[in-house]
Amino acid sequence: MAEDGSTQSASIWPMPKFHFLVKWGDAQMSFQEVTGLEVKADEIKYRAGDSNIYSVVKMPGLITYNNVTMKKGIFKGDNKFWEWFSQIKMNTIKRIDVTISLLDETDSPTMTWTLKNAWPIKISSDGMKSDDSNVAIETIEIVHEGLTITNA
Repeated sequence: MAEDGSTQSASIWPMPKFHFLVKWGDAQMSFQEVTGLEVKADEIKYRAGDSNIYSVVKMPGLITYNNVTMKKGIFKGDNKFWEWFSQIKMNTIKRIDVTISLLDETDSPTMTWTLKNAWPIKISSDGMKSDDSNVAIETIEIVHEGLTITNA
């Protein structure tokens, strides 16, 4: 007999990635796509000359975080990205915490990524084309000083 889904446990099916929420400080923003939620530890290789082990020892090094890219549709009169970007002057920019939450079917966060002290480094719009009926997309690339992940 086929399973109708009413008795399945939450640990059987992985979460879909299409239902998410992004908050910039206290403001909620709608995005089509978020990419770059990555963290990486550098690998340090070391071997002392008098070591009796004939291979290198590997140790964790500095932790680096990828830039995060977010894409959204362009709306009339919406210049939030450009207003934030225009504040960059001689190493002064308002840095904000950005949270990205993966939501379940009840709109509750199941996993949340928090980007600490984020600020924009690049804003772009996709090209215009007279015979294309797609939505105009705006892209922002942000840098941050740390990524934490929490689960509900």
